[in-house]
Amino acid sequence: MLGDNSVVDVILTGLTGSSDPVPRWQASAAERQHAVDLAASVGLGARVDARWSTLSQGERGRALIARALVSDPALLLLDEPATGLDVAAREHLLDTVDTLRHRHPSMASVTVTHHLEDLPASTTHAMLLRDGRVFASGTADDVLTSELVSGAFDFPLSIERRAGRWVARRA
Repeated sequence: MLGDNSVVDVILTGLTGSSDPVPRWQASAAERQHAVDLAASVGLGARVDARWSTLSQGERGRALIARALVSDPALLLLDEPATGLDVAAREHLLDTVDTLRHRHPSMASVTVTHHLEDLPASTTHAMLLRDGRVFASGTADDVLTSELVSGAFDFPLSIERRAGRWVARRA
């Protein structure tokens, strides 16, 4: 998927719903500029011409977020977006997701993760699953508590929120 295309070409595949540029399809000048602007908005402004094969895992994640945004979606789904990222790349990715809330206020987002540390600070609601069923749901502050998270994992955990982000440790 995504071949060895440039960042801007990868972003533009979000308009065609394809994994590579569609033969004989060409983005308009406005669409191309929108892709360049989206690249800049996720911290890849200097990398729009970089090839997919040269991007770090974190840069690829941010490029894929821009790809998802190019079609102006109502909902952004992120499934374990920080998997495989070092701590700096994870923080950059989460900052990008937090920024999206301000730049795209009408867009909802859902982040699926097993690691509370990977939740963006802009998280407003949470749902805990256990054995394939809803264990708890509601506002993030009401759900992401030591008691409820410990119950969902059947393991004693201490949950704290620092600077808007959650930290989980063994209780």
